[in-house]
Amino acid sequence: MSMERIPIAGPSITQKEVDYVTDAVRNAWYSKANTYNERFEKAFAEYLGVKFALALPSCTSGLHLSLLALGVGAGDEVIVPDLTWIATSAPISYVGATPVFADVDEKTWCISAESLEKSITPRTKAVIPVDLYGGIPDMDKVCDIARRHGIAIIEDAAEAIGTEYKGRKAGTFGDTGVFSFHGSKVLTTGEGGMLVTDSEKLYNRTKFLSDHGRAPSEKMFWNAEIAYKYKMSSLQAALGLAQLERVNELVGRKRRIFDWYNSELGKIEGMTLNYEPPHTKHAYWMVTVILNEKFGLEKEKLMAHLSQKGISSRPIFYPLSSLPAYERFPQAKHAKENNMNAYRISPYGLNLPCSLGITKDQVRYVCDTLRSILQA
Repeated sequence: MSMERIPIAGPSITQKEVDYVTDAVRNAWYSKANTYNERFEKAFAEYLGVKFALALPSCTSGLHLSLLALGVGAGDEVIVPDLTWIATSAPISYVGATPVFADVDEKTWCISAESLEKSITPRTKAVIPVDLYGGIPDMDKVCDIARRHGIAIIEDAAEAIGTEYKGRKAGTFGDTGVFSFHGSKVLTTGEGGMLVTDSEKLYNRTKFLSDHGRAPSEKMFWNAEIAYKYKMSSLQAALGLAQLERVNELVGRKRRIFDWYNSELGKIEGMTLNYEPPHTKHAYWMVTVILNEKFGLEKEKLMAHLSQKGISSRPIFYPLSSLPAYERFPQAKHAKENNMNAYRISPYGLNLPCSLGITKDQVRYVCDTLRSILQA
């Protein structure tokens, strides 16, 4: 078992995906050039129960377009959880606004409603709650706070296709929601993303901005504004459509993989796995483990031990406010004192192998190896 390296993540590709992409290669040209994009967008909107979906080259572009369409710009502040990937916060700088780093909930590792409310100032224009690793924040509280303070919500559901909160799918709680279809995700197009919304105004604006600012006109190549080129190819859309038609299978597989890990590791004292609160359905994009500091194993050291045994892993994200990219930002200066959960969780957390192709025997090998490391 240890001779074959176990990857951290990876997709499930069947003949359906091969057939759809092959058809796109052969036929999605000329008058049929947008066929798969339109089918993918329509099917995705129907799956989530929203009115509009816009296929994009990345989730990051969806965040960028959302901020632009909501009028966020210089002088504005946008609140983000401190424990997330920089793709969540970087687009805030693209539009000239300022990121403000909020703490996360100690159980879900998603944005803390209490910290969110404390972070709001007269300059706050929006919040970007992140559905971290397939989990989801307390969206009742997040939405209530945003509504009372008149701030927009851009839900970063990059990692949460298939996640649900009180019967409602992740990505549908904000003014916009955005998803990632990176090769590591539950549903993949290789690279790619999707923006969803129930607002026709926001949909039209983001679509306009994604295509070089071309408004409907009798003239071709008649640009009303300087904008962006954020488009998904037909080949990616064909792959995404095939994956979407299998989404329940894929999410079910992720939940089964987590169950395997939970049965092996869930009762070990000092070890915490992803938490699924009542009334939610966790998609478990990444199986994540947080160790008690009593083990004396920070994530980098533990990852090195696992790697020696042929096991790939990933560190839980570093707090954004700790990154060199933000060291000159005043908003990062006191984040360590304010965001105690994020700074306590990050040093001892890592993602375990959970590709869609992983086997139960491989999970058992990972768990046996992890237990032996902790007992050494």
